[in-house]
Order: sequence, then C-alpha cells, then structure tokens
Amino acid sequence: MIAASAAVTRADWLVHARTLGAGSVDLLYADPPFNTGLTKRARAGVFRDRFDTASAYTDWLRVRLEATLPAMKRSGNVLLHVDWRTSHRVRVMLDESLGADRFVNHLVWSYGLGGSSPRRFARKHDDILFYCVDPSRYYFEPPMVPATSARMKGMMKKATDVLDIPSINNMAGERLGWPTQKPLALLELLVRACCPAGGTVFDPCCGSGTTLEAARRSGRSAIGCDVSMDAVRLARRRLKERFT
Repeated sequence: MIAASAAVTRADWLVHARTLGAGSVDLLYADPPFNTGLTKRARAGVFRDRFDTASAYTDWLRVRLEATLPAMKRSGNVLLHVDWRTSHRVRVMLDESLGADRFVNHLVWSYGLGGSSPRRFARKHDDILFYCVDPSRYYFEPPMVPATSARMKGMMKKATDVLDIPSINNMAGERLGWPTQKPLALLELLVRACCPAGGTVFDPCCGSGTTLEAARRSGRSAIGCDVSMDAVRLARRRLKERFT
C-alpha cells in the first residue's frame, strides 16, 4: 500500500482552497449543502442547509469551485454531489466554469432508503456530476462490480452510471451521527475510480470524514475542511481511531 496521509482543517471551502499548492489535487469531491431549506440535525452535529435563492446557491458553489481550479492537476477530476433540487442548475454552472466538453458522467447514486409519497414517485437517489480538467488527460479506472445476469454469474463487470449502494441505516456500525453522512463503500468506489494511487483528494465539505477515510484506505492522501467545528472534531477522531 502506498503511504497516505490526511489533514482536516476548520475553514470555509473558499478560504482553504486558496491555500492549496498549484497542481496539487487529483480529485475534488464535494458533498455540499443541498439547499433543502432545512436545518440538518443529528447526534453529532447540526448545520443550516438554506440559501436565499437557487441562484444564490449556485453562485456560492461557483466561486468556491473556481477558487479550487488552480490547485487541480491537468489529469484531475471534479465530483459534485447534489440532488434533484439543484442538479440541473449545478450542471449548467459546471459547463460554464469548466467547459461543456469537460463533462464525463452524470452519476446516479441509488440508495433505496427513505420515505415515499402518494403524490409522486419515491425519490431514492442523489446525483454526482463528474467533470474533468482536461478531456485528453483525466484519470479514470473503471470500477468493477459483481455481475447480476445469469450468463455472467460469479463474474465481475464494469460499473454503470447508476451506483446501487445502500445508504447507511440507523443501526450500521459505521454511522457516526453526522446528518448527511455518506457510506464508505460509495466513496471508496469514487476515489479509486477517479484518483490515481498515491494521489490527493480534496473534500471541502468533509462532514464526518468519510471521503478522508476512503482515501486513506485506498492509498491516497486526503485534505479536508469544514466550517463546522463539530464536523472537524468528528473527522479527526475518526481518522485517529482508524489509522493509529
């Protein structure tokens, strides 16, 4: 396993991005607020997930993304994790900021858990928008998943753009009590696919530190920040328990 490290800082994405070395980041993965209009609460922390308008939200993302671009390698990738409320607006913003030819995939994370409604199809997925810095140079290693067809029983196949990975249930051992914690299996798949071994992952809304752990477990280094001191403490404790 290639030596890897992880650092977590309390800082706003915009501020911390400007401290990163030029051409030092292989993968930007961000799971920012979704602009749900709610205050997200759980045992380990709370944060306000509300912007005045949808345009204010995309402007908030745009300035932070553009501040990060000088730190990205030419072979680097950008993954923005959003949902149905804003994915269409964020994709347009990414086309404008990076270039439409930098689009690689619109990934669907299908997770299954959650409520349903008598007035619409149940909303059971998030969107992960995958863009690259340079279409001729970006890194990608197709992840392999178990085949489900009878013909390929027991074999592996390349993953599609629909990632069928369960969300973390309330009794799961990996749950740390952060309101929007994502499963380690999802982040390990994304990190391995979009960041080379020995590379560096930047997560500017790191929450409980799932991306940072996934990077370390995969032989990548990780840089994380969050505006919440509760999140920073949680992520630091998680990394200490897992890797010391």
